Amino acid sequence: MSLRQLQETLRERVRAAANETFGVTLEQISAEVPPRTELGDLAFPVAFELAKLIKQTTGEKRPPRAIAEQLKTALEALPQISRVEVAGAGYLNIFYDRAALLSSLVANSEAGTASLSAATNARPKRMVEHTSINPNKAAHIGHVRNSVIGDTFVRILRAAGETVEVQNYIDNTGVQVADVVVGFMHIERMTLEDIRALDNSLPPERPFDYYCWDLYTRVGLFYRNDDPGGELDPERLKLRAETLHAIEAGDNPTATLADYVATRNVECILDTMERLGIRYDVLPREYEILHLHFWDKAFERMKETGALHYQTEGRNKGCWVMPFESHTGTDDHEADKIIVRSNGTVTYTGKDIAYQLWKLGLLGLDFNYKLFRTYSDGQKTWITTTEPQADSETTDSRPQFGGGATVYNVIDSRQSYPQDIVRRGVAAVAPEIGEEASVHLAYEMVALSPAACEELGIRLSAEDRARPHIEMSGRKGLGVKADDLINRLEINALSEVEARHPEITDEERRQTAHQIAVGALRYFLLKFTRNTVIAFDFKEALSFEGETGPYCQYAAVRANAIFRKLDDAAKVSATEIINNASDSESAQRQEVARVLEGESGDEIWSLAVLAAKLDEAIKQSAAAAEPAVLAKYTFNLARAFNLFYHRHRIIAEEDATRRAVLVSVADITRRQLTAALSALGIEVPERM
Repeated sequence: MSLRQLQETLRERVRAAANETFGVTLEQISAEVPPRTELGDLAFPVAFELAKLIKQTTGEKRPPRAIAEQLKTALEALPQISRVEVAGAGYLNIFYDRAALLSSLVANSEAGTASLSAATNARPKRMVEHTSINPNKAAHIGHVRNSVIGDTFVRILRAAGETVEVQNYIDNTGVQVADVVVGFMHIERMTLEDIRALDNSLPPERPFDYYCWDLYTRVGLFYRNDDPGGELDPERLKLRAETLHAIEAGDNPTATLADYVATRNVECILDTMERLGIRYDVLPREYEILHLHFWDKAFERMKETGALHYQTEGRNKGCWVMPFESHTGTDDHEADKIIVRSNGTVTYTGKDIAYQLWKLGLLGLDFNYKLFRTYSDGQKTWITTTEPQADSETTDSRPQFGGGATVYNVIDSRQSYPQDIVRRGVAAVAPEIGEEASVHLAYEMVALSPAACEELGIRLSAEDRARPHIEMSGRKGLGVKADDLINRLEINALSEVEARHPEITDEERRQTAHQIAVGALRYFLLKFTRNTVIAFDFKEALSFEGETGPYCQYAAVRANAIFRKLDDAAKVSATEIINNASDSESAQRQEVARVLEGESGDEIWSLAVLAAKLDEAIKQSAAAAEPAVLAKYTFNLARAFNLFYHRHRIIAEEDATRRAVLVSVADITRRQLTAALSALGIEVPERM
């Protein structure tokens, strides 16, 4: 029995006893962890709630302490419970049978069921859209925060037993793609064949998405006649409008060129994300939303349900608008409510509503799909297409996409109002699902510390160096490519690995440095709550001390090292001793209980209990849609293990029973710590 199962069993015992003894049905039964170990492992303040309910139903006034005394016997019969005490005015304090429960925790840990739940098809599908980078250039550090939050939330949901579909929306018909196409066609004067030849000639350190990054900046200057402070040139801006129209229309040379540019950038972006362990199930594209008539179907439904109003006067005359009150009354927010402009073009918000309806299985249409990428381990990523699937065998083998019960959109907080419009628009079309089915996982921006900027070669003024953080701007060319950031982290981590482990091969050093770099980056981006502005700093992220990814990894590495050094006989002995402790009549149970008594025993037991709470941390993190909850738990577990490691001899312990307890608790902790790190997308290196 896991710790969570035991706690649920206790709740059910309380619920049944309350019903049988007092005729009262309890819906929610809260539990608390006492502030000191000597007060128990768990406390139920249920007697206070029962006293109120009994008085309401019968008019009888009963003291909570007397109620608690009557409930006490129902909890004492469980084999994992040592005793139950009534404390204060009516608290039920539960003391676990530490020896028996430790035996259960070890058995669950060895069976791989100590924490994470198995996914079940009985649960409705959750859908998480994240990354969704405009496919016009390389990913930057801000995109990485989006992707890491999204990927980690997916891992957390799956760890909680949910079935999850991961989507990465590709806006391949947007203004940003049009701008890069303008750059290739009107600045570079390149044809599609020229672009292909350029792509094939680029060196590995300067791939296609890097080239587009620089070109995108040049296009911004081009629109201002190469004057950074100049006015936008209306004639040159016409090229953007003409290019955008051609891309949206499709089936023309400009659209074909744009498709190549967007697709190559998507391939590069997926390469970048793979370095961080981030993958996707499907890549829905905006082009198909338009050309497979998703928007047309959504538009008709929105008009039928009254979700849209046609404006016949005022500044929005000729537009189809969502009839919601603006949050602030600003022009920007008014523009977000426009779904179809007066010239007939559909806004981003409109296309997002159509896409959201498809995600929730409410549109009555589906994409066509083709295989986009197969990873080395066989995992596949699909992409949408207008072409019908010709290969029936491939069609039968691919997953069924869309049709989720809840959709989580990972989009930065600046898009909160448009996301609110999408949520309310979908609910207006399908009131049976309501607004709760659409969840905006908002997050604040990620910037760089001045020190990080200088390390990456970004020149700063004296004024900028005095700022707490430096904001990025893609259009101004002030930004940090995600790959450059990862490269720098790997270089810094490699220096540390080389100094610590000169005996290992170059390949082993690079692999270890990569794992440390990714762990540092992911943990740094996850330890802050989503509503916190982050200033990324290399030194802070890569530190082996404090609340960092490397610190947590190092604790797991230490724990694993114990079991590499421990001989097989000691492992077998420890297992036998702890297994025997499950027998209430065995002398071994008393010996294990002895080790877990007193101040030293409390400390050892506290670590075992903390390790057993991983599934609780997973559940809380999933419910709050906040990966920082799991990140904090992981750090606390790593810190508790490091304290345990320094205070207790484990391998050298001469007392066989004490060694068995220490080995078992260390084993549970390393398994749980590794699982927690895995849910954060962080690997445990073999050495650090």
